[in-house]
Amino acid sequence: MALTRIANIASTIPDDSIANVKMANIVQSKNIIINGDMSISQRATSTASVTGTGYHACDRFKNVISGLGTWTASQSTDVPTGQGFANSFKMDCTTADASPAAGDYNSLAQIFEGQNLQYLKKGTSDAESLTLSFWVYATKTGTNICELYDVDNTRQISQAYTISSSNTWEKKTLTFAGDTTGAFGNDNGASLQLNFWLAAGSDRSSGTLSTTWTSVTNANRAVGQVNHADSTSNNFYITGIQLEAGDTASEFEFLPYGVNLLRCQRYFYVHTSTAAYYTGVNRSDAYNIYENTFPVTMRAAPTVTETSAFSWNLSNANNILLPAYKSPASSTLFPPSYKADSEL
Repeated sequence: MALTRIANIASTIPDDSIANVKMANIVQSKNIIINGDMSISQRATSTASVTGTGYHACDRFKNVISGLGTWTASQSTDVPTGQGFANSFKMDCTTADASPAAGDYNSLAQIFEGQNLQYLKKGTSDAESLTLSFWVYATKTGTNICELYDVDNTRQISQAYTISSSNTWEKKTLTFAGDTTGAFGNDNGASLQLNFWLAAGSDRSSGTLSTTWTSVTNANRAVGQVNHADSTSNNFYITGIQLEAGDTASEFEFLPYGVNLLRCQRYFYVHTSTAAYYTGVNRSDAYNIYENTFPVTMRAAPTVTETSAFSWNLSNANNILLPAYKSPASSTLFPPSYKADSEL
């Protein structure tokens, strides 16, 4: 049975009915994916020479790569016509690897907090199915694999889809059965990972594809996956990603840009040096103290890195709400730029 969730409550409230009630956090999305329309890209709109795991372009989407080509990851404006999307995530192969080693792998992933997944009732007899829908465009045709990986219980399920036409936007829909074994942890840790495989060596592709939930056997995770890294002519684009409870795909849920940004800022936040956001405090030890508040509470105590050119000393780096900076009283009295990272 499909599970119905409240979505975008704010849109049903008249503008003049209740003062100040239309807050960004009143929107509860049916889409488990954050930034599925690829509209937010705080780190960079393009990163070249990508050869390893990390967040390189559109927010919340992680390149998971080991030894399979060199890539440029970017936020692209190439999108399916007439669907309402303005951006996609593009992977452009710049150095090919036509013969992957056994342990090589390459996927695009999003990782989810367990406390956001409790309504799926995983590990019970009432476990919800999940339906994934998305738009994909690739140079290389053939079989591709999407995988749900249960981090808490080391379980997984994979489904295959086919890219039928080269360099053509195609919409795909896959349904994953509910898992009656292994509950997700009710916390802010990583519980579920969605993987879009781009290539896989034999360690992850030499068995039989696991199309039902099972304990992880690496060889069964990406069986049949084509190698998008086998030519520098290859590109892979994706957008409109929606993962929702139930066995039917609904229309993509477009959220306001500001709401989408706040959801991303829980995991990564870039602050540009602006004096208006800070209050300076003179201290007896000849230092000035500046503090500011993050726009949302981050998932966990973030790693905070200064990115400005000024000589500031970072203090209180693990404070989730109030990162503080200090500078010698004789230095330029202007607050720093920084980035705060609490990604899964």
